[in-house]
Amino acid sequence: MAKTSHHEAAKHHEAAAKSHKTAAEHHEKGDHATAHKHSEEAHGHTTKAHEASKTAHSKSAAAHK
Repeated sequence: MAKTSHHEAAKHHEAAAKSHKTAAEHHEKGDHATAHKHSEEAHGHTTKAHEASKTAHSKSAAAHK
């Protein structure tokens, strides 16, 4: 159960990192509109990652009581 929660959190963290990297690459090329789009995607993934991490932590803590 907790393993699945941790994998879900990791999936969102990885997606956020990919979007951040893509945004940075577009900023370096001067394509700020596309960079902004990827930055917003990264923010969404980061929010989901945070929520999934809290859920995983709660499930892990409950499993060890």
